[in-house]
Amino acid sequence: MQKPWNIPNIPVYSLATYADGRANMNICTYVIPISMKPKLYAVAVYYNTKTFQNLLSSEFAVLQLLHSAHDKLVKKLGQNSGLQYDKEKYLSKKNLLTKWEGYTALQNTSAYILLKKCWNKPSGDHELFVFEAIKHKSFHNDYLSIQQLRDKKIIRG
Repeated sequence: MQKPWNIPNIPVYSLATYADGRANMNICTYVIPISMKPKLYAVAVYYNTKTFQNLLSSEFAVLQLLHSAHDKLVKKLGQNSGLQYDKEKYLSKKNLLTKWEGYTALQNTSAYILLKKCWNKPSGDHELFVFEAIKHKSFHNDYLSIQQLRDKKIIRG
């Protein structure tokens, strides 16, 4: 039997963060809307990552709700550290990047949400960031979920 926190079939996101004119993208599932007015999101980010470093020095990020076709990117974006691996270069070579609201983002996502950092706080093995959603754009109702990753044996479950 699964542990209670592994039961929900939650969406899979990539958080695009920026520093020195370069983008980094991770995989994140500890993401949840926490307020309607203003629209706030909580995103938990591992320490000692490029995403964490970028968020400490930047005010904005783009939360990308991944399309089910992005399952092939999960290992590249989620199991390689941006501290040692240039994810933007990899994605650019594969022609998988576009611009949205002036920010580098993945093509063909289900949705984009432009986030403005409000505050952050240490939270166990992650840092909890709270953001205000200041713009959004939805494209598809089809999104990548944890269960799809389990079914394809991309993650344990």
